[in-house]
Amino acid sequence: MTTNATMTAAVHRRFGPPEVVHLEQLPIPVPKAGEVVIRVHASTVSIADHRSRARDVPRGLGFLAAAGLGILRPRRRVLGMDAAGVIDAVGPGVSSFAPGDRVIALPGAAFGGHAEYLRMPADGPIALAPSTLPLDEAIALVFGGFTAYGFFKNVIITPGTTVLVNGASGAVGTAAIQLAAQRGAHVSAVTSGKNTALVTALGADEAIDYTREDFTADGRTWDVIVDCVGNAPFTRVEHSINPGGTLLLVINDLPGMLRARGQSRRTGKLVTGNVGSPAAADLAELSALTDAGQFRPVIDRGYDLADIVHAHRYVDTGRKVGNVVLRVRPA
Repeated sequence: MTTNATMTAAVHRRFGPPEVVHLEQLPIPVPKAGEVVIRVHASTVSIADHRSRARDVPRGLGFLAAAGLGILRPRRRVLGMDAAGVIDAVGPGVSSFAPGDRVIALPGAAFGGHAEYLRMPADGPIALAPSTLPLDEAIALVFGGFTAYGFFKNVIITPGTTVLVNGASGAVGTAAIQLAAQRGAHVSAVTSGKNTALVTALGADEAIDYTREDFTADGRTWDVIVDCVGNAPFTRVEHSINPGGTLLLVINDLPGMLRARGQSRRTGKLVTGNVGSPAAADLAELSALTDAGQFRPVIDRGYDLADIVHAHRYVDTGRKVGNVVLRVRPA
């Protein structure tokens, strides 16, 4: 059910470069039973939006991508895997949220965050936003924060655990550093030299400049390696993982997926690309850590919704640090 009222949304009706995205007027959704409608204040433009818009996916995943994203045209015309905003309306039977609640949400593969209103199930991945941040900053903890939090459910990190984050300056990498350090791990961050100050400020014990040093070349080992780039498959880093250790593949291709179980069984080292499913409890934990001063979102730059093409162009460069915020409803 929709109303006659309209909202502005960033829409792409074909796959391609940033210029395929444009603003359109779409009906404002009305919540059904068990649903809420969020008046979106901010979202992010992430690598997931790039991949979905351009249908640029890791090796071997083209067929699966076509099934999920669309064959000839996009199945999800409004991108945006996350949202921060205010509950605008609730459907029948919803008691967990009320109009006016400040929330963060992760629609994930359903997308929809790049619009002024977003409809979601009330029992989905929605949580109260941190009280210590404005919404256009709070949004930057959602996508990368959930991804790192979900991957870390595969391992036990305690004081003294050694963790290497490859691609430490991106949305997931900056979150992974903080979550690992918050649990007492010794964190090595692989990034470019210009980001050394950032990663150490986030809690990394050392920064490894990939332009000068190959972290796999000197015989050092870690308990957990988090690959946020896609250039550290198990065949490259096996000998850099301690016995019984773990490789978390945030970016993985089809051959890597197919080999992971056999590699884990053969070596006793867990190889996995399992991030789990988004959960409200995970977002609530990230919000609580933020309010406690133990987690902070990293923002590279922000764009207004009217500048959505410029936001996509910047993300396409691959040079973003942390998150690119999309101000859907400027303050």
